[in-house]
Amino acid sequence: MTYKSLDQLNDAIVHCTKCPRLVSFRTRIAKEKRRQYQDWEYWGRPVTGYGAPDAGLLIVGLAPAAHGGNRTGRVFTGDKSAEFLMRCLYDAGLASQPTSLKRDDGLILNRGYMTPVLRCVPPGDKPTARELANCQPYFRDELRLLSDVKVILALGGIAFKACLKYYQSLSPIIMKNYPFKHNVHYRMPDGKLLIGSYHPSPRNVNTKRLTYDMMVDMLMTVKELL
Repeated sequence: MTYKSLDQLNDAIVHCTKCPRLVSFRTRIAKEKRRQYQDWEYWGRPVTGYGAPDAGLLIVGLAPAAHGGNRTGRVFTGDKSAEFLMRCLYDAGLASQPTSLKRDDGLILNRGYMTPVLRCVPPGDKPTARELANCQPYFRDELRLLSDVKVILALGGIAFKACLKYYQSLSPIIMKNYPFKHNVHYRMPDGKLLIGSYHPSPRNVNTKRLTYDMMVDMLMTVKELL
């Protein structure tokens, strides 16, 4: 199906049931909940992208967190990764506020759009190849509809690989020619700039594999590129 708007695409995403394992897991998490969120009505469905339709920057993550996006209904919202990432985006001038707590908290991404390559939380944060492939058409259509994107920032190796697979579906690129590491830049066949970043996960932040200064410095460069 060819989607004519982001609203139409997002409606299809929210109602997707392609992956039985993910449907079962996201639903179970939404029912069991975490103790501190017992009063929340969990989203428990696939999570769409959000941001400006005329965005110049597309920020790509892996998937909604079990008690983050799967709870709040917005990717990078309500978890530790969001806490770190939004503070960095705000300090770099790419977000209107330093927090991302819930869908109606007023957060605006300045010239940005954020999306996951996998729309549902996977068990152990480890999606299967088939699950990623099932979501790939949504990512492809998102990029088609976000026609003003100039820079794609992929957070983490899986998101970066998904971006390369998108380009591989359009032209015969050799994926090994685009190795992943933090703050690596590649000009892609359509002229967009693909930038890799370590994922802002608590593990990477706590071990200082990714620091605040590393992320903000990279984001400041992204802002200049826009």
